[in-house]
Amino acid sequence: MAMAAALVVVPLGLLFLLSGLIVNLIQATIYITIRPFSKSLFRRINRVVAELLWLQLIWLVDWWAGVKVQLYADSKTFELMGKEHALVICNHKSDIDWLVGWILSQRSGCLGSTLAVMKKSSKFLPVIGWSMWFTEYLFLERSWAKDENILTLGLQHLKDFPRPFWLALFVEGTRFTPAKLIAAQEYAASQGLPIPRNVLIPRTKGFVSAVSIMRPFVPAIYDVTVAIPSDQPPPTMLRILKGQSSVVHVHMKRHAMTDLPETDEGVAQWCKDIFVAKDALLDRYQSEGTFGIEQRQIGRPMKSLLVVAFWFSLLSYATFRFFKWTELLSTWKGVALTTAALLMVTMIMHIFIRFSQSEHSTTARAARFSKERVNNRRSIETPSQSIKNSNLVGPPVVTGNCGRCSFTLTSSMLSFR
Repeated sequence: MAMAAALVVVPLGLLFLLSGLIVNLIQATIYITIRPFSKSLFRRINRVVAELLWLQLIWLVDWWAGVKVQLYADSKTFELMGKEHALVICNHKSDIDWLVGWILSQRSGCLGSTLAVMKKSSKFLPVIGWSMWFTEYLFLERSWAKDENILTLGLQHLKDFPRPFWLALFVEGTRFTPAKLIAAQEYAASQGLPIPRNVLIPRTKGFVSAVSIMRPFVPAIYDVTVAIPSDQPPPTMLRILKGQSSVVHVHMKRHAMTDLPETDEGVAQWCKDIFVAKDALLDRYQSEGTFGIEQRQIGRPMKSLLVVAFWFSLLSYATFRFFKWTELLSTWKGVALTTAALLMVTMIMHIFIRFSQSEHSTTARAARFSKERVNNRRSIETPSQSIKNSNLVGPPVVTGNCGRCSFTLTSSMLSFR
């Protein structure tokens, strides 16, 4: 992380970490004292408490960086957002997809009851990971033998959730990169599947399990497609912390759970078909610059601004009183301790930013040949179709599992093939 960025990150990091520790302490207290007697009451209180932390990240997007999130949805989908339980599936396009989801849920009134399936290591992230654990996020290890029971029990516990919730599942299993697209295209060609151009091939095992368990009490699946305009830079957590703006377009389509097939094989195929349609939707978006559906106004609420102002005022006063009382800066030892604390904040924020970044799986050779491959526009032939492949940007690269996740929140959302 560049030193110039650190000058911005440190004060914001202090605000986030100190307020987050207070939030975590409150969460731990009500978890011990209230949850054993009333899980419903704990969830209602925790929803409000968690938002005191998560709204700070929304403030970063809305007010600090001025990132514009534009929603495209039909009238029925828009009207029901935040009024019902929903399983949310989305393409994993950028570092902050999870944060875009938080923004939409906040606009819909269900930020504090937004959940996700995430990589197990995410819960150990200071402050943000701990808040997710208290809010009943599901943390898995990417081993179906170990995770099947955890996922089943976690989803079953949502049956009595007192408020509408969204559960996010990135069924591609990892973030989109050019190298991973090449691997997905080669796999699809070898299996006689439609060749993806803008998405990865979905891994359906986790999705099938989620549908099987949630079908009785979750009425809808929200199919979300994220796209970045070609004239806009991809948003990242570091760019947001630097106050650099961007635009994110989101298409959302509601599917009634009752419309899904009854068999596991049918549900798996339905998921694959959704991603084929999503791929075609992104083709049209890239050629026309629009999703071809009405844009919905979601505004920029003041709530996140008020929350940040509250924390800034409270912590500034408390910090002033602390230094005045301890006279910490009047001695070299105190100055050294303060400097060490600021360095620790910088390190934690650096880890947080790195955790949110996409894995860079394109090799040097891939980068060297990327321009040549794009210009060549090779065609890929399958038994069922011939698709002009203008998305190849490097030689065949087979990548392993993601080693990091995004919280943003991230967010390393998981699924299983």
